[in-house]
Amino acid sequence: MKRIKLVFLMWFLLLQFSAIAGVLQGRITNEKGEPLPFANIYVRNTSNGTTANEQGFYQFKLAPGTYEIVFQFIGYKPEVQQIVIGESMMERNVSLQPEALNLQEVVIKAGAKDPAYAMIKAAMGKRKYHLKETEAYKCRVYIKNLQRLTEVPKKVLGLVKVTDVKPGIIYLSESVSELSFKQPDKYREKLLSSKMSGSNKTISFNQATDFEFDFYQNLIKVEGLTPRGFVSPIAANAFLFYKYQLIGTSEEKGRFIHKIKVTPLRKNDPAFKGYIYLVDDEWRLHSVDLGLSKNTQLEFLDSAHMKQVFAPIGNSGVWLPISKKLTLQFSGLGFKGNGYVNVIYSQYQAQPAGYVLAANALNNSENARISEGKTAAEEPKTVGKTSKKVARKTKQRTEPEQLFDKKHFNNEILSVAEEANKKDSVYWEEIRPIPLTQEEISDYKTKDSLVAIVESKPYKDSVDAVRNKFSFSSLFFGGYRYYHSFSRQSFSTDPLIAPLEYNSFLQFNTVEGLVLNPGFMYRKSYEDRRYFEVAPMFRYGFSSERFYASLKTTWYYKPLKNGTFTAEGGRFVSQFNSNNPITTFWNSVYTLLAERNYLKLYEKRYVKLEEKSEIVNGLNITAVAEFADRHELFNTIDYTFSDRESRNFTPNLPVVAELPDAAFGRNQAFTASMQLTWRPGQQYISRPDHKINLASKYPTFAVAYTKGFKNIFGSDVDFDRVAALVSDNVDLGLLGSSQYWFTGGTFLNSRKMWLMDYRHFSGNRTIYAGGFGGFQLLDYYLYSTKHTYFEGHFSHHFNGFILNKLPFIRKGKLQEVVNVNYLHTRESKNYVELGVGLEHIFKILRADFYTGFQEGQKVRTGFRVGFGF
Repeated sequence: MKRIKLVFLMWFLLLQFSAIAGVLQGRITNEKGEPLPFANIYVRNTSNGTTANEQGFYQFKLAPGTYEIVFQFIGYKPEVQQIVIGESMMERNVSLQPEALNLQEVVIKAGAKDPAYAMIKAAMGKRKYHLKETEAYKCRVYIKNLQRLTEVPKKVLGLVKVTDVKPGIIYLSESVSELSFKQPDKYREKLLSSKMSGSNKTISFNQATDFEFDFYQNLIKVEGLTPRGFVSPIAANAFLFYKYQLIGTSEEKGRFIHKIKVTPLRKNDPAFKGYIYLVDDEWRLHSVDLGLSKNTQLEFLDSAHMKQVFAPIGNSGVWLPISKKLTLQFSGLGFKGNGYVNVIYSQYQAQPAGYVLAANALNNSENARISEGKTAAEEPKTVGKTSKKVARKTKQRTEPEQLFDKKHFNNEILSVAEEANKKDSVYWEEIRPIPLTQEEISDYKTKDSLVAIVESKPYKDSVDAVRNKFSFSSLFFGGYRYYHSFSRQSFSTDPLIAPLEYNSFLQFNTVEGLVLNPGFMYRKSYEDRRYFEVAPMFRYGFSSERFYASLKTTWYYKPLKNGTFTAEGGRFVSQFNSNNPITTFWNSVYTLLAERNYLKLYEKRYVKLEEKSEIVNGLNITAVAEFADRHELFNTIDYTFSDRESRNFTPNLPVVAELPDAAFGRNQAFTASMQLTWRPGQQYISRPDHKINLASKYPTFAVAYTKGFKNIFGSDVDFDRVAALVSDNVDLGLLGSSQYWFTGGTFLNSRKMWLMDYRHFSGNRTIYAGGFGGFQLLDYYLYSTKHTYFEGHFSHHFNGFILNKLPFIRKGKLQEVVNVNYLHTRESKNYVELGVGLEHIFKILRADFYTGFQEGQKVRTGFRVGFGF
């Protein structure tokens, strides 16, 4: 009973506090009366603040009292006003004046460097100090994300008519999070509330850590802008990329603020253009106003602009960002648009680093002296040692109470509150720090009023009726899909021709001749992201006159653990390499046009069970059991469009160096395998109904064991194979990124096994390049083995680091890539492939030239074409 009374009392007090809170509102303009969009408004010496909207309007909720309010906009002189907040609404319009810059005392002699260079050098010397001066912090983060279209074409590429897309806002979302940070790179975020225009179920993908770009870092990376990042104007190597000019100096709160213009040394360098503001003597960033153009190799964007404002946090001695804004301009395929992401930080609790505390103690101690004339602008290591000595003498603490316990930071970098997307309009009116513009109000009102209609069965049925219209072109290339939105059920078919997928409806091979291979899939999805799939497949070969059928069912039953159970079986054909190294489309093309039958098949009647699940974060298990009755198949047709006297089709049985005769007639096999995959330190996002696995700074490791059981269900096989794998993607900054994949294994026992039980390697003899992890010139089965093997693949994407200097390549945003593939088996000895190529051709294509070597001798060369985004 006492607890209930206490809850009611707390609720009453909260209501009273809310009732007596006042609102400061108004508009911020320049000297001409023009709005200053996204100007900053905050309480002096605190992180409690807000930002104006695109039209310059602001609103600021404050408890009654007297405050010093700072009105600030980059490029203008801040204005500080003492304002008394009562219990009602107060309007205060502010006109900011351009910053008063002083250059009179600066004399630049002919041939001398601009004074900005000395200032930048000082900022470089203090870069690490300021990067690490905050040991930890937590804060409230508000994010508004808006994207709009300004132009929409009538047709895309002159072919596809655009009917459902109109100019205006296409995405509008808001979110509120609690963000925690601890040196050197630990983040944890909890999404408290989320709102998306036109949806009362979807949770926005706003994530504060996506916008943690820090100009004290050498390289600035923002997801989606470019893969290689951009050099900070105060990076350790910034003089190689920038030229600087001191525009002037202004005074703010007793501090001198230097405005420095930064310009890339070369037009196409990965560098910013704009202004940075440095605090004199401390040589810290006060604010930045920097832009990027197409010349910097932006991905799918025309330009990007970043603004960032810092402020001192109380008396802690540290500065942290109070606002960030990313503005984008984009165009493509006749569409044009723009957008922005606005990030507001408030309610900071900051824990300074030990040397900052010591420096504060040094400054506050009457008896403290700095020996040998050293200043606070020295490296943090030196300042820290001197300051800690002084702090010990004055018996002052150099370490504050910890903000977080040891268990606060883990691999969960973002969690979403259960009711994050259920907040009503009253909540958002109370918590939203930036007032909505009229455009945003209209978008919310229009789209939110349609939610009930959009979610209704008649509306969804009407949309489905348009979407589900049959067209031969969709069936030909992508397959036909029928979707019933209200019941979350869908039905789809495989395409007639599928160059990028394994199975095509229409095929041709020398074993079956012309093949009809229709595949279908039915899916039933549920609100909690679980789903059930049934996928029957049929196959008929007109030359072999054989009919096949199989059925595959999948039950995705545990989204939080990615738990999936699959059962399949039937009578069908299979490649000897179950990883399907060649697609049926490309085999058909080479069979009919080049008289090459690379596809090698056998028939099997089988039952297969597979279970996948995550045991703990980063550790996954895959278990498979299969029984198969396997039959040998032979060529039945030698038809080709281009019969060549110098070339004949090869038999259906592959040529294998370790196996003089691959014939097997018929056998039975019961096999089981288990693989454990571990990615230590794997970060993840927890949403109410599922988990999203992200990257890790560590490689991925895997071990696998496969067993062939003899005399179980009449099985003839008897073998044991073990294998291990390690792979990773490595970001090397401006030098690009590397990817590697190494695996090795051996057969502990190979007493009874046939070709399909060997360890195969993904070869390729077509012009179409397979994905990473395969060989591009190797025969499909020549070096298949039942002995010890080692396989390695390495690829480095330079992301334009080398060839960006060449005008043609730079204009097309082409990027260079190198590849190395290595194989060692008993018969292959040392086989190596070296490849060089270009990717991002027409934004999506990639072309490579490969040379193969065996024991140092060149054995083959070839071009390969594929996709490279």
